[in-house]
Amino acid sequence: MFDLPSLTAGQYSLAFNMFSFTIASMLATFVFLLVAQGRVAPKYRISLIVSALVVGIAAYHYIRILGSWQGAYALDQATQMYNASGKPFNDAYRYVDWLLTVPLLVVELVLVLALPKEKSGSLITRLSIAAVFMIGLGYPGEIAPDDANGTRALWGFLSSVPFAYILYVLWSELGSAMDRQSARVQKLFSNIRLLLLATWGFYPIVYMAPFLGISGAGSEIAIQVGYSIADVAAKAGDGLMIYAIARAKSDDEGDVVGETMVAQRAAA
Repeated sequence: MFDLPSLTAGQYSLAFNMFSFTIASMLATFVFLLVAQGRVAPKYRISLIVSALVVGIAAYHYIRILGSWQGAYALDQATQMYNASGKPFNDAYRYVDWLLTVPLLVVELVLVLALPKEKSGSLITRLSIAAVFMIGLGYPGEIAPDDANGTRALWGFLSSVPFAYILYVLWSELGSAMDRQSARVQKLFSNIRLLLLATWGFYPIVYMAPFLGISGAGSEIAIQVGYSIADVAAKAGDGLMIYAIARAKSDDEGDVVGETMVAQRAAA
């Protein structure tokens, strides 16, 4: 949104390649989750559908981010530096993506817990509202100029309140649900809790990059690459973990339709 710093060819390519990697990861996960529907019990398929929506939406927005990045910079053949072309880099695509995908991430996690309908509905509503506030409060700080650290810190702090609430509730609910699962599913629940903490915890670190003494081109690249890594881990990673949990729970309940049909056909 503001004046873009000049980048070396290496810096520009690092961000470009990271966007490309993110698109490929999201699309590959999207296809896998759709194909894997028949390998889990019917009641868990909605979790995979929501997970597929998350990575599908993310892939679309990263395609737009990549296109905006290409348009915002032009190579100076004389200096081999990438300078601002005069077209703005629309980083708002990322926040639009989060506004859609973060509530869906919450939904997929709650659905795989298989809680009673009344409890899951209330939990999804509360956490989705908190997610919208978290994204909305973080955006003003994200678009603040590099030298406006006070503004970034203020909005970052306000955004961290719903962020902490979401993490606390999901961590607690996943922990409570572990006691009702088999040893295999308990291990997966433990892993997804750690993944949740690691991936969601990475976002505020990237958000506060300007406070780590990183500025100019270094700050721009750290933010773009950092958010991309976090998105791949949080969205594609969570999607694959959701599938693993749904598959394990389906196996425990003896209700995997896809494999049952294959076995019946083989017997025939």
